Amino acid sequence: MFELKTDRLTITEFTPDMAQAVHENSLDEDNRRFVPDEVFETVEDAAETIDFLMSQYGGSDGPFVYPVLLMDGTNIGYVQAVPLGDGIWEIGYHIGVKYTRHGYATEAVKAFLPVIMPKNGISKMAGICLADNIASQKVMEKCGFVLEFKGIDNYQGEQREICSYWFVK
Repeated sequence: MFELKTDRLTITEFTPDMAQAVHENSLDEDNRRFVPDEVFETVEDAAETIDFLMSQYGGSDGPFVYPVLLMDGTNIGYVQAVPLGDGIWEIGYHIGVKYTRHGYATEAVKAFLPVIMPKNGISKMAGICLADNIASQKVMEKCGFVLEFKGIDNYQGEQREICSYWFVK
């Protein structure tokens, strides 16, 4: 079983009973604006996705998505490594709006990278966000990602202004 602990967080594997929290954490306006494909309108939608994500843990293809929990067990979001193809992986993360502005995303990503990269045999991780997602840019920069591109490119099927970062181990 995958489990990481930091001073304030536990990063572990999903369990079916997390569907309500995943649903609730996905509904904030920033999530709708920046990653609309990760909004779960119903608990059933969240449960279906959790079932799929749990099925990926034993394999090597990914995506590898892990809930981020406070030490009391409260589910506050997730951190993930997602294959983009051609051996390229992308970091992803979301912290529910009730828990933002406490450094949890930065803490989770910093703990996650040194474990997930060797697990997947990769030495370079992409980070891509919309150019107006300042919070996500700050997380990546605090975690050692370097901006490689800022401009118009494909983002979830649309031409949008993005920032593309790389983390090299």
